[in-house]
Amino acid sequence: MKRALTMLSLSAAVSAFGISAAGAQAAPVITLTRLDCGTSPAPTDVGARMSDTYAYNGLKVQLAVSCYLVKHGDDYLIWDTGNPVGPAPNAPKTSLVDLLAQLKVAPDQVKYVGISHYHGDHTGQVSAFPRSTLLIGKGDWDVLTDPKSTGAASPAPFANWISGGGKVEPLPGDKDVFGDGTVVVLNMPGHTPGHHSLLVRLRESGPVLITGDLAHFHENYDSNGVPSFNTDRAATLASLDRFKKIATNLKATVIIQHDARDIGKLPAFPAAAK
Repeated sequence: MKRALTMLSLSAAVSAFGISAAGAQAAPVITLTRLDCGTSPAPTDVGARMSDTYAYNGLKVQLAVSCYLVKHGDDYLIWDTGNPVGPAPNAPKTSLVDLLAQLKVAPDQVKYVGISHYHGDHTGQVSAFPRSTLLIGKGDWDVLTDPKSTGAASPAPFANWISGGGKVEPLPGDKDVFGDGTVVVLNMPGHTPGHHSLLVRLRESGPVLITGDLAHFHENYDSNGVPSFNTDRAATLASLDRFKKIATNLKATVIIQHDARDIGKLPAFPAAAK
């Protein structure tokens, strides 16, 4: 009898191990690819608007416009859609749709398009993904859909979702996009009412935090600088504090989305971080 119970216990243990191993093998592969969505033609004097305390007098920074593709198993998320393609000096040379085509990804395969905030250099190509579920902060969505809005944000790129033609999730807080903690849209208001940042947990590279416009460049991030055009100073500082604590606790790689010095923290397109 004792021998039978022992064998039964061993069988149960092996069975449990098998289930655990199968679950581990089934874990989705996560990758992160930077997409070029425009670049300032020359270093920008950031002293004029990027500090409400006149902190960066004479400082010039090469700013870039970056978008990101997150692959989660068979699903895709686009994070920000950059400047629109066109004749403007800071316009991207290649559209997001064409960049994705080089990766053999069609717009209809993109399950989610996440927008850090409503400014035009983050929303310029969002209309190319009409079948994607739009993830955007509720505070920003409220501005975009308010007919009395004073023009702080242009609703035109979002016409598909505003009209009901596409699915939208206005986010009041954080959003665990795929339900397993690997891709989380983080509520970081202050730059705009519904501003969000992005956390991506990669198996080989570790956690990566992408700022959105929580900070625009290294000096801005390091000194908790608040641009003069942010909508809420106190909220900005609280968001910076939370973001930095997350970065410390997770030992995350921080990518300041607009700072060209951070482009090299991810592999060059078309390669992806894993």
